[in-house]
Amino acid sequence: MSKVIAHSLFSDFDISLFKGGKHYKLYEKFGSHIITKDGIEGTYFAVWAPNAKEVSVIGDFNYWNDQEHPLNVRWDSSGIWEGFIPYAGKGNTYKYKIKSTDTVTEKADPYARRCEHPPKTASIVWEDNYSWKDKKWMKARKKHNALNAPYSVYEVHLGSWKQKVAENRFMSYTELADELVDYVAEMNFTHVELMPIMEFPYDPSWGYQLTGYFAPTSRFGYPDEFKFLVDKFHEKGIGVLLDWVPSHFPSDAHGLGNFDGSSLYEHPDPKKGYHQDWKSLIFNYGRNEVKSFLISNAIFWLEQYHADGLRVDAVASMLFLDYSRKDGEWEPNEFGGRENLDAIAFLKEMNIAVYENFPDVQTIAEESTSFPKVSSPVFSGGLGFGMKWMMGWMHDSLDYFAKDTVYRKHHQNDLTFSLNYAFTENFMLPLSHDEVVYGKKSILSKMPGDEWQKFANLRLLYSFMYTHPGTKLLFQGSEFGQSSEWNFQQSLDWHLLEHGPHKGAQDIVKDLNKLYKEEAALHEKQFSPEGFEWIDHGDHENSIISYIRKGDREKEHLVIVLNLTQTPQKNYRIGLPKKGTLKEIFNSDASKYNGTGNFTNTEITSDRKTWNNRENSVVLELPPLGMVAFKYK
Repeated sequence: MSKVIAHSLFSDFDISLFKGGKHYKLYEKFGSHIITKDGIEGTYFAVWAPNAKEVSVIGDFNYWNDQEHPLNVRWDSSGIWEGFIPYAGKGNTYKYKIKSTDTVTEKADPYARRCEHPPKTASIVWEDNYSWKDKKWMKARKKHNALNAPYSVYEVHLGSWKQKVAENRFMSYTELADELVDYVAEMNFTHVELMPIMEFPYDPSWGYQLTGYFAPTSRFGYPDEFKFLVDKFHEKGIGVLLDWVPSHFPSDAHGLGNFDGSSLYEHPDPKKGYHQDWKSLIFNYGRNEVKSFLISNAIFWLEQYHADGLRVDAVASMLFLDYSRKDGEWEPNEFGGRENLDAIAFLKEMNIAVYENFPDVQTIAEESTSFPKVSSPVFSGGLGFGMKWMMGWMHDSLDYFAKDTVYRKHHQNDLTFSLNYAFTENFMLPLSHDEVVYGKKSILSKMPGDEWQKFANLRLLYSFMYTHPGTKLLFQGSEFGQSSEWNFQQSLDWHLLEHGPHKGAQDIVKDLNKLYKEEAALHEKQFSPEGFEWIDHGDHENSIISYIRKGDREKEHLVIVLNLTQTPQKNYRIGLPKKGTLKEIFNSDASKYNGTGNFTNTEITSDRKTWNNRENSVVLELPPLGMVAFKYK
């Protein structure tokens, strides 16, 4: 094969943007690109390795010989090595062999579009000419992703959602494009969130330790097959969110760590560059070229794969220098504080770049602290995310529902406290994968009581979640009451749906999603205090709470009542916002959900009796461990 020919895809302007931390499409320049030069087809390679003395492309086309294809270093102190290798092409495997003063590394391409199937670690020269068919979705998705739209997310781990058990293998992207897409649509979810699908070496990391930031994992097929999966979701009117991990990366030999014999991508100070919990490396957010790499990566998935949003992992670990560190293991910032100023600046820049380029998507922060204005625009002093996970609601609600009903009257504040701060951020209510692993038990198994009570509690928890202000996220298996903890190595227990209680749980989630979509009061003002009003949160003795959800029009308002014990209430009075006739539109105790079906309210007209400081009130029949929702007729 011919030697390397000098060639560059970089202009002086590209270099200036890259070094200034402002180049957000580096994937068009770095990595491997199939091109034709002087009539010869081959591949252009470019890699950033400023500490290197020599960089060679080694691959199956040169028998992994580092003497065959040495790259040329640019003259402009950018640290970029590049060159054109004739006849190298699609499907060739390769790495970069990087020699510095005292180390030699063999690295996968940080910008590779495809990687070998783990445990193999080479990059693959790749391009596809996928023809997208989602023009209709892309044109209309602004309304589907809007903050006043129903936004109900099904969180999925592709390797364990459903497996080809008889063949002992994962489902492929194309197989998932049939089964998973149809299922999410049937369940009435508006969006799906995929746990990281970027290439990763180690299955037990679930994808949160990435080595191939620009490559969909080869576990399930080819890059164009992943595009086909996204396309199929869009065809069904379902948005696709991708888990994105700019917080840390593994120290695997072929990954980003010690890339050119120096701390290139990671912060050189272990107090800022090493994550003790995850035994991983932390990006150097203060380095412009690293910022360009990460923001380019965010833009890449939105542009090239038509993603409708990014759920940004472990934001809290990025924001604080003392995150999970003891005294002496961290150093304050220049103002003496604990905030990581470089990471904060990076997150703001990332969100600005995303929303400037894709105003019709959402970025969602997994952030567990009280850091202010996470979901406020950067121009008003915020971090610029569209939404933030409401971890406090999740922990408080699960703690409350785990309690035996006899003790709940002493802990009602745990359930209602979230409404004290529900509108300080654009909150998403998550019941995520993190809550059903490592001994935490499945959501169903957290519930107290006998089997009937466990399922009634589960239905009640979901009913509370869907009528509480905020968007929603539910992890796979939770929707049908998976009994055991999530195991990333095996398929969900789909056989449980042969049993009535599990089928009832699945049916109520399907119907709650429908209710959330159809009832404007549940989504139009989900981030505004105008969308919620308590009727009564003080009836501790009976463990009953009641509230109003409001839309733009008064006739859309809903009255919600939750009975949080197994004692039915045949004559329970609540105050009403106005006189009129109420019609029951939802009952979590319905027989179709495997409830009793015995406690229903036909149309009930209010009477002029003051209750809960309101002039009009009504007497209701409340089912055990049940939620009922009403609308004015």
